[in-house]
Amino acid sequence: MGLGPKGELWVIECKSSRADYQSDSKWQGYLEWCDRFFWAVDTDFPTDLLPEETGLIIADAYDAEIIRMSPESKLAPARRKKMIQKFAVDAARRLQTLRDPRI
Repeated sequence: MGLGPKGELWVIECKSSRADYQSDSKWQGYLEWCDRFFWAVDTDFPTDLLPEETGLIIADAYDAEIIRMSPESKLAPARRKKMIQKFAVDAARRLQTLRDPRI
């Protein structure tokens, strides 16, 4: 999960292979929790498998590029607030753990 440039909640699902994609049936459940949904795959991934109505990111160990922007499906304001608060709390906890692993 990430925040887009305008504060949108993005879910980015990384897939490593055709088998990985075909064995995943839960991704559609993520749609109700984000403003935009993307697949992140490498250059060898068969992108024709991925639904056209989702975003596409091609990535490698060094960089990533948005190839197809996901259409926006805005969250309800109450859900957005709750999700952004959860995102912020989780990010703060991870940062604190990096700063002081003994906590």
